[in-house]
Amino acid sequence: MSDKVLHLNSSNFDSTVSSSKLTLVDFWAPWCGPCRMLGPTIDALAEAVGDKASICKLNVDEEPGIAQKYGVNMIPTIIFFKKGERIGMSGTATKDALLAKIEQML
Repeated sequence: MSDKVLHLNSSNFDSTVSSSKLTLVDFWAPWCGPCRMLGPTIDALAEAVGDKASICKLNVDEEPGIAQKYGVNMIPTIIFFKKGERIGMSGTATKDALLAKIEQML
């Protein structure tokens, strides 16, 4: 797992997504096969993006309230935030597709 991926929880979620930096949050769970398949893509994306955006993961089993607040009822779900506002959403996607979305939103 990349050390550039920030793991979110109830103590750091709001402060992270409310920053002016574009933030991608991967809502996932360890038992979810498609989530585990997306994991290396998220890691590679974090390496490719560098400091241009924050690439994060949130375990929905550990933080169900946050997932519920944002209407996450299927995983994996990727939500893009900027200044605390949800500005985009995706399911599974390739690294290149996610990178293109990030470049478009910057």
